[in-house]
Amino acid sequence: MTERLSPSGIPIPAVVRPDTVNLDYTRDLGDPGQFPFTRGVQPTMYRGRLWTMRQYAGFGTAKATNERFRLLLDAGQTGLSVAFDLPTQMGIDSGTPRAMGEVGRVGVAIDTVEDMHVLLDGIPLDKVSTSMTINATASTLLAMYIVVAEERGIRRDQLSGTVQNDILKEYIARGTYIYPPAPSLALTAEMFRFCAAEVPQWNPISISGYHIREAGATAVQEVAFTFADALAYVQQAVEAGLAVDSFAPRLSFFFAAHNDLFEEVAKFRAARRLWARLMRDRFGANDASCRLRFHTQTGGVTLQAQQPHNNIVRVTIQALAATLGGTQSLHTNGYDEALALPTAEAATLALRTQQIVGYESGVAQTVDPLAGSWYVEQLTNSIEERAVALLATVDELGGAAAAIRAGFFQEEIGRSAYEYQLRVEAGETVVVGVNRFGDGQEPPIIPAPDFSALERDQVARLSAVRAARDNDAVQAALARIAEAAPAYADPQANARAELMPRIIDAVRARASVGEIADTLEQAWGRYQPSLT
Repeated sequence: MTERLSPSGIPIPAVVRPDTVNLDYTRDLGDPGQFPFTRGVQPTMYRGRLWTMRQYAGFGTAKATNERFRLLLDAGQTGLSVAFDLPTQMGIDSGTPRAMGEVGRVGVAIDTVEDMHVLLDGIPLDKVSTSMTINATASTLLAMYIVVAEERGIRRDQLSGTVQNDILKEYIARGTYIYPPAPSLALTAEMFRFCAAEVPQWNPISISGYHIREAGATAVQEVAFTFADALAYVQQAVEAGLAVDSFAPRLSFFFAAHNDLFEEVAKFRAARRLWARLMRDRFGANDASCRLRFHTQTGGVTLQAQQPHNNIVRVTIQALAATLGGTQSLHTNGYDEALALPTAEAATLALRTQQIVGYESGVAQTVDPLAGSWYVEQLTNSIEERAVALLATVDELGGAAAAIRAGFFQEEIGRSAYEYQLRVEAGETVVVGVNRFGDGQEPPIIPAPDFSALERDQVARLSAVRAARDNDAVQAALARIAEAAPAYADPQANARAELMPRIIDAVRARASVGEIADTLEQAWGRYQPSLT
């Protein structure tokens, strides 16, 4: 009989018996809310409050995105999640030649704080939490959010949300980096310091396994490589003089949910346990710092253009995996996202999927309902053991930054992606409507916006802001950033001026994302990946 394997290559026996599972309840599980948090980070989990339903949206202009946010909030969404276009992510202003053809195409274009005002118009920032998927320019976008709140009379300590700010995974899997790793990590530590001191309800990072998984990693690799990056961030902050328990309770994580229900549930449980053990063993962290809080998004890479309504079922299974696994917030993809940005109908149905899971399925009635399943506990153990082995390899290479330079993560993910594709093409892994049960129909065509007109309007908005602002004040604010920046590129620097307040001053003066990024790039240079 052919051996059955999970998508991560873990052997699956036909029947799992209690004598095959090495499990001590106190050591390996514990009650929900207690170390090692395998069963959840809060004692009552969803019996107290459902996960945050945070749908991801970004559509060309700030005005169009604001309209989608309002539609989703009116439909019952409980948190915002912002997608930015590539120029904004890369620190490139909409009016520059490098941005041509990309403005507003995969998210909202934000050039100055005036765009952020439009994006957040009418949204109560002291009541709604906001997640921003932004990395290399995270400090500038957070500064814009703070200035918008400030200009509305909302205090910083009333703001809640997250900036992704996970630059290491950009070098590994995604590519929207600007600066080399050393100053990027130093800036991350500065954001940890600033948020702990000034914006205490804000998560200064969302360490992202999602994009690692989207690039082709297995569930085991997603856990291991995410935690390798996370350990590097914690170490950087500790070396910068921050006490681990002063910032670690605000660390957040971002994982994918894919189609294998039981492996995904086990992944989330194993991740909580492993993170708790890593933080206690390596940093002596307290329980608050050991709690793994994470957002989940259903797997974009699992969506298919063929028979797109099948994606509704895939997303539902993935939402079940995330909630059975104890996520703190969730985004469910629209069924049409393999074809285009989701339509309003698809986005609303994706939100309704969460609501039906939350209110009708029974998953919220008891905490960690799959605990004690011999199969789930065996998978949980196996994922943790395999992730620990991968982390040991990263440690041997010298940590995450050294492993990136060596190409270790990239090679491992590339191999996994290739092996998966071979299985699909051979029919060993069935994708309904793609390599089995096809109907010969062409995927539907979804009309696209007029991106050329959108780009012209965005460039005109940026020009208008520049014409109206005090350019002397802008140049003075940029000069103060330039004065402080070089120390962040020097690992031996004994003292560094606080950079976040200077970035906020520049944003307040109406400096653009591109101007601030260019100022930092002049001090730090641009990262060039090795071709070997």
